[in-house]
Order: sequence, then C-alpha cells, then structure tokens
Amino acid sequence: MKLRHWLSILAPLCLAGLAGAQALGPLPAFEGGGLPGGIPIAPEESSRAATAVEIAVLLTILTLLPAVLVTITSFTRIVIVLSFVRRALSVNELPPNPVILGLALFLTTFVMAPVGTRIYEQAYQPYQNGQLTLEQAGGKAWDQLSVFLVANTRTSELELFADMAKLEMPEKGNELELPARVIVPAFVLSELKTAFQMGFLLFLPFLVIDLIVSSILLSMGMFMLPPVMISTPFKILVFVLVDGWHLVCESLVTSFVTT
Repeated sequence: MKLRHWLSILAPLCLAGLAGAQALGPLPAFEGGGLPGGIPIAPEESSRAATAVEIAVLLTILTLLPAVLVTITSFTRIVIVLSFVRRALSVNELPPNPVILGLALFLTTFVMAPVGTRIYEQAYQPYQNGQLTLEQAGGKAWDQLSVFLVANTRTSELELFADMAKLEMPEKGNELELPARVIVPAFVLSELKTAFQMGFLLFLPFLVIDLIVSSILLSMGMFMLPPVMISTPFKILVFVLVDGWHLVCESLVTSFVTT
C-alpha cells in the first residue's frame, strides 16, 4: 500500500484537531503586537510560533490515535471476530496476541483505504495547497468519514442515541445530519453487536464437534479424559481443510460498506 494511503487514514485526526484549534480562536495578542512589556516580535518569528502551536496540537491529537482507531474504524469488529475464532478453536494462545492485533490492523487499513483516499484527495490535499481552511478541511474529512460510519450503523442504534440526546431522528437517508456525538457511539455499539453475532456463528460448528466428542467419550466410559484434548485436533483439522482463515478474513472485509 502506498505511503499516502497510510497518511490518509490519519487525515481525519489531523484535520479535526487543527480545525478544533482554529475554532478556539487566535492566540491572545499583547499590546503592540509583541511580548509582555512591549517587546516586539518579527513577522517571521510570529509565523514560526504559529507553526509550533500547530505541531503541538498535532502531537496531542496523535496521542488519541488508539482510541480513535477503536471507535471510528473497522478495527473493533475485526479484532473481536478474530479473537472469537481463536477461542472457538480452543487454542487460547495461538495465534499470539501480537499476530491477532497485527492482522486486525492491516485488515482495518485495507477496509478503510477507500475512505482514507477520499479524505486525502478531497480534504487533505486542498488544505495543503491552500484551497481550504482548517475548518473547511476538517468538515470535508468528517463528511467522508461519517458516510462510512452511518452506512455501517444500524438504524436502531442511531435512534437510541438520538433519543437520549433529545434530538429528532431525521428521515431515512438523512442520517448524516446527526451530530458526531450521536453517530460515533451508535457506530461502536453496532460494531459490538455485529461482532458478537459473527462470533456466535463461528462458534456453532466447533460446538457441534465438542458435543460429538464428549458424547463418544462418555459412551466409552472415559470420564477422566478431558474432551478438549480430543476435540481440539479435530477442530483445527476441519478449520484447515475448509481454509478457515481465508473465509474469516473474506467475510470480515466484505461485511463492511465502504462506498
């Protein structure tokens, strides 16, 4: 994947933070346009100070990246389903956590690439070229991101948070009019529900194997032999024969609406 695609995924963060900094208004000006005591500041120094403030805001926003990654991308659904797969196979340490998180991260990058590309082209590049202000670029970035969030959120969750926020639910097709404080938590709740539904469906075939193995062991009088010791190899064999990781990753990626 091109480097600009990686950078474009961070664009909503950067633009939103810079727009928020701009919304706070300019820094207070001292008498005479300089420092306290009437010490003047050259225009070049003032420009460098403004740039330093933007860098400080950007670095502060980047510290919130993990929370943003979990809340406004496909990461939550992907990592939960992958964890369900590992649990259903009864191999609690294989694949290791770093592998699960790494796979979830790259699948998230793959899913969010179209959204990030549109944000990069319609918001970040015009801002870099001076065609948009910070506030305008942040608004365009949120417009593109909210399309993805609303498309992958159940209407019932949007209605729930709109009702709690005492807002009138817009007509079907106009959900983008809702504010971020309604869309984001509704999206997270919807992702949790979808992830657990997919995890339940993944558990069913492996549960059948466990029941069959347990019944056979009981009928043979092997009460002291843990069924997991016998069923785990069979579950891994079935998972490998059906190319389980291929099916799981394909199902996860295609379960999202990105257009």
